[in-house]
Amino acid sequence: MKDAKELINEIRISAEQGDADAQVALGFCYAYGQGVKQDYEEAVKWYREAAKQEHAQAQYNLGVCYAYGQSVEQDYEEAVKWYRKAAEQGLPEAQCNLGYCYAKGQGVERDDKEAVKWYQKSAEQGDVQAQSYLGTCYYYGKSVRQDHKEAVKWYQMAAEQNHPEAQLHLGNCYYYGKGVEQDHEEAVKWYRMAAEQGHPKAQYNLGNTYACGEGVEQNYKEAVKWYRKAAEQGELDAQYNLGCCYDNGYGVEQNWKEAVKWWQMAADQGDTESLKELTLLREKGLIK
Repeated sequence: MKDAKELINEIRISAEQGDADAQVALGFCYAYGQGVKQDYEEAVKWYREAAKQEHAQAQYNLGVCYAYGQSVEQDYEEAVKWYRKAAEQGLPEAQCNLGYCYAKGQGVERDDKEAVKWYQKSAEQGDVQAQSYLGTCYYYGKSVRQDHKEAVKWYQMAAEQNHPEAQLHLGNCYYYGKGVEQDHEEAVKWYRMAAEQGHPKAQYNLGNTYACGEGVEQNYKEAVKWYRKAAEQGELDAQYNLGCCYDNGYGVEQNWKEAVKWWQMAADQGDTESLKELTLLREKGLIK
């Protein structure tokens, strides 16, 4: 059985002989430090060699390097150039990223119709990120007719592939009855799946369901547990609610210092409700 060093040497020989697949593989090894010392400059070098041969994956990878400034100066226009080359060859992840560039106006003039066009192409090939983005386009009616049922369709596809953002959105559709019959238990199911993957907004929403007893039995301790997980990731609504739990002794022992701590974190992010609570405490002379 060949060791990693032998495999890298074989890949390098093929890459130096002009094999595009080997060039991409070698670039990947350098990008992620697999079998070689991590070196983005070398990664870019080999991606570029393969990209010159119209290798779609290399073009996409090179686009990512420009988008994030990995060993090259960050350049969204250059990223779009390479994404487009790969997207036109049908690479779904490139189509998704090109759509995102149009949606955000990164490297191109913002164009929601073009964003939807590329999301659709990518989503139809099974790209979970594109499916989630496309669902959002239908949910809000971005350059397509607003259609909550169509949004649910795409969210469901991505959510069933364990995409946390899509699970959050699908949970919201069930919670509010958008595109589906309102079902808080089903909402909790999808919130939990996303929350357990560490998604802060889903953790906050799950905390709310426990606090209000919607879809689950009311349980303030569980609410605090999920608020805390979200708050520790900077979710300001969760920070505010966690502060309220400490202020009122819901699910935790009453503790004004802890309440102030979490309200201050949220206020520092611009949360007006937390700022009101802190101002009220100052007016009462309870804090400085």
